[in-house]
Amino acid sequence: MEYSAKEIADLLGGKVEGDGSVMISKFARIEYGEPGAISFLANPKYEQYIYTSKASAVIVNNSFEPHGEISATLIRVPDAYKSVADLLHIYAVKQTPKGREMRSKIHRTAKIGKGCYIGGFAYIDKNAVLGDNVQVHPLCYVGKNVKVGDNTILYPGVKIYYDCEIGKNCIIHSNAVIGADGFGFAPNPDGEFEKIEQIGNVVIEDNVELGALVTIDRAIAGSTIIRRGVKLDDHNHVAHNVEIGKNTVMAAQCGIAGSAKIGENCMFGGQVGIGPHSNIANRTKMQAKTGIAGTVKEENAVLMGAPAMDAHKYQRLYVRFKQLDDMAKKIEMLEKQIEELKKKGE
Repeated sequence: MEYSAKEIADLLGGKVEGDGSVMISKFARIEYGEPGAISFLANPKYEQYIYTSKASAVIVNNSFEPHGEISATLIRVPDAYKSVADLLHIYAVKQTPKGREMRSKIHRTAKIGKGCYIGGFAYIDKNAVLGDNVQVHPLCYVGKNVKVGDNTILYPGVKIYYDCEIGKNCIIHSNAVIGADGFGFAPNPDGEFEKIEQIGNVVIEDNVELGALVTIDRAIAGSTIIRRGVKLDDHNHVAHNVEIGKNTVMAAQCGIAGSAKIGENCMFGGQVGIGPHSNIANRTKMQAKTGIAGTVKEENAVLMGAPAMDAHKYQRLYVRFKQLDDMAKKIEMLEKQIEELKKKGE
């Protein structure tokens, strides 16, 4: 990528303040700016760096008022953070690979849309359907009867088992597994566990992003469903027959047990655990390591702890918890004093 500051400003609908002809070829954080790089300032906490940064250009909000000399060209926009996201998207589109690499394999019954990329050692199985501009990076597997919507990206090593459906504009990062068998076993009289066949699938709607090593299990019957706009961080596990409502986000290492229903616009911190058959209301927020084994009925709840409770109550109780040792010592001392008084009374 190489653009002038003026060209970038035009792309973002911004205004140049300084040398519009300076050329930009890379991105850099504002504190590590260097010649030829573009940075941005959206958080006032980082303002100090704009006066020392060596970046050639910096994207700032229209409202930004400098309190010192700035050597970089400024590109003023209504929302610096959003403009950076837009610029990074433009850059990513420019890097989009096309065509089919050697040693990839496409079954003769598979249907491949226009503008797709199929990387080396990727395999597209029988009756799979890829929409337009799908990227299947090296070492991916797209199973039998799988459907992948337009503009979806499968990064290296993604595995999608048979019959699963992926929507449009999804991003699935390396080594995610979609459609592995759910954890279904039945004990027999001998104490052994017999496998329950998992004959359902996984349905992922549009605009979903899954981090690296995410695993989403297929349903026993029916579908495990990830609604549109869901974002799952690395190492999340979603069990069979789970449904996650639209625009819900989860940080890394969350575990959602079988048949749980997660509402819309929920926010999960890292390592949250949801028990089987749980129901979580819309817009529930859970702090890291929260554990739930039942139902959250109230919308907009903010929860913490395991078992979960109101976050403010948990924090008050935790203050008491830290005082338990001192309280125990005081109680022990009082018990001794009471025993001494009893002896004197006798």
